[in-house]
Amino acid sequence: MEITPGPLSIRQLAKTRAPDPETMATARKFEEMFLAQTVDEMLKSVDTGSFGGGHAEETWRSFLARAFAEQISDQGSTGIAQSVARAIGAYGDGGTENAS
Repeated sequence: MEITPGPLSIRQLAKTRAPDPETMATARKFEEMFLAQTVDEMLKSVDTGSFGGGHAEETWRSFLARAFAEQISDQGSTGIAQSVARAIGAYGDGGTENAS
């Protein structure tokens, strides 16, 4: 059995040039949004005990999740933004380096 890589294989993504600042900013926004949703879902699963819960907690949980997501994204430890930026760059180049 032979597996043929798709149009945006890792090899092609590795050849793309460094992302421009606008692309990187877009990728960082995506990373923050993704992490905020992930952290929010994680916070929903935490037992609040007898002193937690209620409408106010539900309202403010998304703000807490967003703050956590911004901190995680600022550390640059997930690699999500870098991967997204490379993928965006590959689409802009057609998956190959510019010949010029």
